[in-house]
Amino acid sequence: MVLLKINFPQQRRVHLAQGLWLLSWTAVIWGAIIFCLGVYIKTELLRRDEVMDNTEIHVVPNILMIVGLASIGTNWVASRVCQDSLDPTRFPRWKVLLLVWFAVAAVLCCLLISVVVLSFALQGSLEESLKVGLKNGIRFYKDTDVPGRCFQKETIDRLQMEFRCCGNNNFKDWFEVQWVSSRYLNFTSKDVKDRIRSNVDGRYLLDGVPFSCCNPASPRPCLRYHLTDNNAHFNYEYHSEELNLYSRGCRQALTDYYMELMNSTGPGVLSVILIQMSVLLGLRYLQTAVEGSMALEDPEGESEGFLLEKSVKETIEDLKVKALTLLKFGQVDPNDTEGSTEDAELEKAEKDASPTPAS
Repeated sequence: MVLLKINFPQQRRVHLAQGLWLLSWTAVIWGAIIFCLGVYIKTELLRRDEVMDNTEIHVVPNILMIVGLASIGTNWVASRVCQDSLDPTRFPRWKVLLLVWFAVAAVLCCLLISVVVLSFALQGSLEESLKVGLKNGIRFYKDTDVPGRCFQKETIDRLQMEFRCCGNNNFKDWFEVQWVSSRYLNFTSKDVKDRIRSNVDGRYLLDGVPFSCCNPASPRPCLRYHLTDNNAHFNYEYHSEELNLYSRGCRQALTDYYMELMNSTGPGVLSVILIQMSVLLGLRYLQTAVEGSMALEDPEGESEGFLLEKSVKETIEDLKVKALTLLKFGQVDPNDTEGSTEDAELEKAEKDASPTPAS
């Protein structure tokens, strides 16, 4: 039973080929856009690779770039097929290649759907990666003289100013680490000695933050030290000074930024999926309709186009049989003694036929 059969006169076949040609080039343009989006997201992730603990989130831009390039290539081929479908002498050469094209287009649609799913599924992984990465970045903030960490301070400062955030979860994260390099501490000072001695690990801890945490929207000059001491500053209340520093943590700020960036690709990816599915189904109709017209005595007469020669169930059964046949091909059955018997008889015949040496 033929699935979704449609009659195609000559004029309808021409209109279908022309429409698919335009749709294919639209998909080529969208493929280029998807590729550029993947490159942009990849670049943004690499820019802040120092504050990320793993690279699992890179799978999203990687798939976007692969899908973008694949979409450009497959839909360019589809446009060529649409052009040659109007020429009976050139269209038959696409018959074998179209089978590969349909498989690639189907995989392409699956990859596009996986991008949409992964954009939401990897949010937890992104948050955990930023949590560990920012924690290490804050811990190594002071190591400006250590190879490999020289630019960690600059990275964190630029990050906090650009995203208007402070610390990992909030500005209190700076209270738990020594973010002032020992190179700039006066160890003869009583205050420095007392702070180091009061800490079990011998670290110089402050209830203060770097300058990059200061909020320019604050009506008063930024207060960075003695933040928990209400008596250290005039007209100061620790719990009510919300504008003095950025209140949002950088982990939340970066997570929101990257999730918004990846989710913004959703409409574009969904558009490409719809266009790709339309090209896939339309090209199948065009292929069967043109092949049907070429089989007729009158090539310009009416032909039938369809999606499958059999029903979905019968098609699946045929595919199962073909797959099992391919899996069994070349395998040796250990219970089959016929082949071993034939080999033994052949070997014996060869020995009998060989000349015996003279005594």
